[in-house]
Amino acid sequence: MSQEGVTKTVPFPRRPLIDELSRRGVRITAQRRAVLETMEQAHGHLDAAELLARASKRAEGLDRATVYRTIDLLKRLGLVDELDLMHVEGEKHYYEIRSDKEHAHATCVECGRVEEFDSPLLEQIRKEISRELGFVVEVARLEIGGRCAQCRASAREGAIKPVSNGRAR
Repeated sequence: MSQEGVTKTVPFPRRPLIDELSRRGVRITAQRRAVLETMEQAHGHLDAAELLARASKRAEGLDRATVYRTIDLLKRLGLVDELDLMHVEGEKHYYEIRSDKEHAHATCVECGRVEEFDSPLLEQIRKEISRELGFVVEVARLEIGGRCAQCRASAREGAIKPVSNGRAR
């Protein structure tokens, strides 16, 4: 596929979670605020363990249950998406603030790098599914797995080194 019409932007604009929850009348505790701010300031996709580790630096006494309850609340309200990102690191799930712009994720199965991208083809797929199946698409997620340019170049140079999880990086 040519690069024409493809937008590769990291990150796509996201909704401010604290504002969204306040607007909906949800109580914002210090621990919940720490989780929300951590998600808003993350440059990438966080799993629950990483979210806990980063947010714990902002709020004393933050525990795993609070992180999972907050994630669950955000998912129920449609503010956060849960992604598996090709299960590059086992069965981990990753979380990102839902963008107003649907996009796809290209994940390198070698190093785990994730690129977000948009293309007019994504909207075409939605329309075709609606037209052909009579299906009303409410949410669409596309994850593509492959090897990034850096990993392919490293493989050609024979420079791939194993890391602790058994994957090359």
